[in-house]
Amino acid sequence: MFAKQQIQLKTPEQIRMMRRAGLLVADTLAKVRAAVAPGVSTAELDELAEENIRANGGIPNFKGYYGYPATICASVNDQVVHAIPSRKQVLAEGDIISIDAGAIIAGWHGDSAITVPVGEVDPALLRMIEVAEDAMWAGIAAAGTGRKLTDISAAVERSVHAGGPYGIVEGYGGHGIGTEMHQDPHILNYGKPGRGPKLVTGMALAIEPMITMGSPDVVEQDDQWTVVTVDGSRAAHVEHSIALCGDGLWVLTAVDGGKARLGSLASALVDSTE
Repeated sequence: MFAKQQIQLKTPEQIRMMRRAGLLVADTLAKVRAAVAPGVSTAELDELAEENIRANGGIPNFKGYYGYPATICASVNDQVVHAIPSRKQVLAEGDIISIDAGAIIAGWHGDSAITVPVGEVDPALLRMIEVAEDAMWAGIAAAGTGRKLTDISAAVERSVHAGGPYGIVEGYGGHGIGTEMHQDPHILNYGKPGRGPKLVTGMALAIEPMITMGSPDVVEQDDQWTVVTVDGSRAAHVEHSIALCGDGLWVLTAVDGGKARLGSLASALVDSTE
């Protein structure tokens, strides 16, 4: 699966440009998170996201992507990823929602996702979100210490299984990012370590776990976008875009650059002028 992959390497200046897009995505997700509440439609969240991206000099990179009609993906409960925002999809107390957003600035892409509780939520669902986030950070850390691409995949899988009996969605995962939103390499959230391309300075990657409360089996709905769990179990999806710098990692879509979670693995660029 790795033989024909073409991986785009970025210069430090290009990574700084990607950081601008990443910060806009982070700001957009923060605003959308704050707007999540019972009675709010996913279409309203989408409108807020598009307004914020465009008002700050960005272009939504999801909108029009292979015909996708919205700025965010807004996946509720058993919807794992790629759910299209709708005025008919109104959030209710106890729901969880995955919000995936992306932006382009000066031709460079940012991409990130969060899963958010709606009002008072079952603690078991909050725990699943926490496990997904921990697995994402485990994968990010592996990008800084591992030598091969699947070291990331293996770290995500180990972290999820350490957190509990969750399903890891098969086939879907992270990806390269840069002058396009989705680039090589594809990064599964499971697998044996030590395989695939070598991790080198200049790579930019999106680390993107998707886990479920039950079976990992999923199906795409008739809209040809929305992916749901076959057994109806709820799902969590989180994502950060990162860059591999010569002296460590820069989490481009985290406001602090990932410093709080990565410690000494964080690049000195995190402390540079942004």
